[in-house]
Amino acid sequence: MIQISDLTLLRGSKILLERASATIYPGHKVGLIGSNGCGKSSLFALLREELHPDAGECQLPKNWQIVSVAQETPASNRSALDYVIDGDVLYRKLQRSLAQAQENHEGEKIAVLHGQLEQAGAYDIESRAATILAGLGFSHAQISKPVTDFSGGWRMRLNLAQALLCHSDLLLLDEPTNHLDLDAVIWLERWLARYSGTLILISHDKSFLDNTVTEIVSVESQKLMSYTGNYASFERQRAERLRLQDLEFQKQQAKVAHLESFINRFKAKASKAKQAQSRIKQLEKMEDLLPAHAQSQFSFEFFAPPKLPNPLVKMEEVQVGYDETVIIDSLHLNLVPGSRIGLLGRNGAGKSTLIKLLANEKSPMSGEYMTSAGLSIGYFAQHQLEFLRPQDSALDHLYRLDKSATEQSLRDFLGGFGFHGDQALGKVSPMSGGEKARLVLALLVYQKPNLLLLDEPTNHLDLEMRHALNIALQSFEGAMVLVSHDRFLLTSVCDDFYLVDSGKVVAFDGDLDDYRDWLLKDSGQKATNKNDNSSTERASEIKMDRKNVKRLEAEFRQATQGLRKAIQAAEKQMNLCTEKLKKVETALADVDIYSDENKARLKELLLEQGNTKNALEEAEMQWMESQEALEQKQQDFDEQKLVG
Repeated sequence: MIQISDLTLLRGSKILLERASATIYPGHKVGLIGSNGCGKSSLFALLREELHPDAGECQLPKNWQIVSVAQETPASNRSALDYVIDGDVLYRKLQRSLAQAQENHEGEKIAVLHGQLEQAGAYDIESRAATILAGLGFSHAQISKPVTDFSGGWRMRLNLAQALLCHSDLLLLDEPTNHLDLDAVIWLERWLARYSGTLILISHDKSFLDNTVTEIVSVESQKLMSYTGNYASFERQRAERLRLQDLEFQKQQAKVAHLESFINRFKAKASKAKQAQSRIKQLEKMEDLLPAHAQSQFSFEFFAPPKLPNPLVKMEEVQVGYDETVIIDSLHLNLVPGSRIGLLGRNGAGKSTLIKLLANEKSPMSGEYMTSAGLSIGYFAQHQLEFLRPQDSALDHLYRLDKSATEQSLRDFLGGFGFHGDQALGKVSPMSGGEKARLVLALLVYQKPNLLLLDEPTNHLDLEMRHALNIALQSFEGAMVLVSHDRFLLTSVCDDFYLVDSGKVVAFDGDLDDYRDWLLKDSGQKATNKNDNSSTERASEIKMDRKNVKRLEAEFRQATQGLRKAIQAAEKQMNLCTEKLKKVETALADVDIYSDENKARLKELLLEQGNTKNALEEAEMQWMESQEALEQKQQDFDEQKLVG
């Protein structure tokens, strides 16, 4: 186990941790949370033995293999697949030793090395690496391309793939979802559910933490506070503790009243659509948990736009793409004040292309595209961080937008985004990614847009800033289009989802659970359709005896009966687990369960929640594996039937 005792950790003269203690047991999955700059990454460096304690102890088992994600990617001409495999240092070392032994004709050594390679998983390492790359969004063609062909974000995915491929007793992941889209995040959750080692995860994605960890270690006032359960459980426990202590609780009452009023208005006009009901539940949960964020340094709101023309944007039969390649075709979309749209779709389907079209960074190739004269766009994307002036301060950037404003009013505004005192006067160049993202958001908010275009706005933002952004977006009066892998944000701010897939943009009838199911089933459906099309084309050329066809089909049904039953059993198990999980989470939503007399029951519920989530993941994996096996057999059968 990992034993941290009376640990003091400094960064320069700043105290990050002081006499902090925590215990992490083997096989446990732990979320490490805290504000930016509190020492989370420094604690990771300590576990990797890159730093040493200034006082106290940090003890790990001597023989543990510790793996983390590399932060730099060399400009290599190695293929993506080979680069990922290079991360397994033991495998490459054994491979080189084997080549040397073969060159020297050392028969006994060759035999020993083959045994060691087998133990190291050498004989399926390429397929494992390819599977991980596919899960992280790389196409089959991309895995053969050199590393130099990939952008910074995709290179970080390659580094993540390296870490996932290697054997590890302790896996350290620092914001692994920052460069992933929603599909890859869902895949990573399933992968981590099957990981058998000890996991310590730094993340500011609430849903990812909820679905991945069973313990939380929170850095609070230079101490390490441990909480049982996932992030939602941590919020409930912390909210209840703060209520009991009445820490700044009264300051939150205005926000509670505001959010409660918004929920009531939303209920009055919301349809009974599943997504609308999901959002109501999420908003009510946020209302209950506001005290947990009572001490947050972030607090801001969007100004009322000077104009709200209707519609803001109108599109009919629009095509958009790159050069001559059409990415989205026949696009129909009207954006009016109050539109709150979340874009769903696989990586590369065209979500960011649509955002760039709306942001006037791309022009339509054809179709009718109209915007109102009073349209004012607030566009947030990660590349905009590069346009900040390195030698200027946050105050300088804001002053350029409004030279008539007083310095105090601008500093008060920046304070809501965490730029207090001298922080508002410091240069941009040494700022962290999170600080730069907060500054870009501040500049966007100050300009009073009536159309918000947000492309992964939560990357680099910590949990408290994400919460503040979520609250601010609730009362935004204009239209909003959001692309994000943060499911908590998507569920709580979006009224409608649109699916970008196969060159089309269509309304998605469902919530994010339905989207996850669509992802699982769509992979199988596309493979089945491909096989069906191939069969139809060849069937016109080859004829068979009808009796022989019937015999083969009967044999095929008999041979695949077990797989079909496995698929049905997995679907049944998924439904049972989903219902059971709902009941457990309903019980955990009861504030009384966190009282001292119910501590034993709370532990039972948290254990049941974790076990049920694991069972659900296993059922989903069983469904996918059985479905893929059935599709492969169907393909083999079709080929046999057509050539037979």
